[in-house]
Amino acid sequence: MALEITTVSDNAAVAFDGTEVETMEGLEPGRRYRFGEEEFATLLRPAGLRLATVATVNDLHFGEVQAGHLEGLDVGSAISVAEGEDPYPQVMNAAAAAEIAQLAPDLVVAKGDLTSGARPEELEAFLACYRSAFGERLCFTLGNHDKPASGPVVPCPPVAEFSVPGAVIALLDTARPGQGGGFLDAGQLEWLDELGARAQQQVLVFGHHPVWEAGVDDWLDAASAIDPGDSVKLIEVFARRRSLSGYFAGHTHRNRVRHFPVTGAVPFAEVACVKDFPGSWAEYRVFEGGVLQIHHRIAAPQALNWSERCRSLFFGLYPKYAFGAISDRCFVINKRE
Repeated sequence: MALEITTVSDNAAVAFDGTEVETMEGLEPGRRYRFGEEEFATLLRPAGLRLATVATVNDLHFGEVQAGHLEGLDVGSAISVAEGEDPYPQVMNAAAAAEIAQLAPDLVVAKGDLTSGARPEELEAFLACYRSAFGERLCFTLGNHDKPASGPVVPCPPVAEFSVPGAVIALLDTARPGQGGGFLDAGQLEWLDELGARAQQQVLVFGHHPVWEAGVDDWLDAASAIDPGDSVKLIEVFARRRSLSGYFAGHTHRNRVRHFPVTGAVPFAEVACVKDFPGSWAEYRVFEGGVLQIHHRIAAPQALNWSERCRSLFFGLYPKYAFGAISDRCFVINKRE
């Protein structure tokens, strides 16, 4: 297998060769380096002091027992762990939480699909993993798996605001009971508009579902994103409020960044899932003049063995879909003036 550079930051890079992990540290920002036969550039560091660290996870799926199963679709064989092995959601999430804890983050955001079916024991497993590690530094919003059409629903407010040094973190609950796609109501959009008007610091907005982009063939349909009309309204709020620095989602289980003419360089990003390939979480380094998004692939041996098994999903097309380009995973978010 060829060496894959999974992570590039302002001072380090990480590459994987199957289950082997290689790290380069002590690098300088904005410089070109080589990792074996691969060339890469470290990220330019935003202006000013580094003020805070925020970490995010999404698509945790506590309680899931088969990876790669899509209801009603023939997309190759799903896989599961062998009898007697630890359930893979526990393995992947425990490893992600342990890696994130090493950063001593100011805030950890779990942005949806915390559970497989919103069962009480699944929510308890999520909280046992992340609340025990991060306490009051943990916040979360919901995904479609957390809001089935009937039965228990994980309690969560439609909007939430948190502060870290140098930034405001805004959460939007885009899920609706029994719906696979995402939605935003007028009250949520008005709240974000008001937050954007009064915020004195850069605002990072998190939700489960990504925005919809018309006219782009990217393997997904409108039901996989926020409702097209609601997406347009969300983008309009970002265009109007320059304190809003980016929107960060999950749901699609891939790394992808979109940009729109009316919002310029503002990223509308998707981050791949924790639960299977590539086994991802994201770090946000907050500086006075902007933010770095840095994608991490979970490197603990048991977790890495599972995520490598998941390369075979969807007739072997999953890595091409989920991994994304390095520019989809690691990038600079400059503060809007």
